[in-house]
Amino acid sequence: MLKGIPQILSPELLMVLCEMGHGDRLVISDGNFPAESMGKQAIVIRCDGHGVPELLDAILKLFPLDTYVEKPVNLMEVVPGDKVETPIWDTYKEIVAKYDKRGADCVGNIERFAFYDEAKTAYAIIATSEKALYANIMLQKGVVVE
Repeated sequence: MLKGIPQILSPELLMVLCEMGHGDRLVISDGNFPAESMGKQAIVIRCDGHGVPELLDAILKLFPLDTYVEKPVNLMEVVPGDKVETPIWDTYKEIVAKYDKRGADCVGNIERFAFYDEAKTAYAIIATSEKALYANIMLQKGVVVE
């Protein structure tokens, strides 16, 4: 065990976060996301039994967001015609604001199939048991400047 590391972050996940470089992307997916098929070229880490918000909060304690892009955090847009509420997005924006001074301004949306295309090029995908719909989130890593 280590001091100061959130217990939800497994050794495998910590290793992946450390290996990632500036500009690499990480997807934290909901339980409906096709993580294994999207992640054929990525590292897929299972975090069954956990939701996206708790993982997002733990990861952002260690993971700097890219300051060289306007939207280093992206959510999967709701498909036009879907009557789905996305209150989890407000939770994500609150968590992001705890760790990045840009707050909700650095959070964008990507059309569903474009999100899938981007996910196929991600460094890693974390598969969760999140039940909320459209709860997928993509993070772009920045640099540590401390």
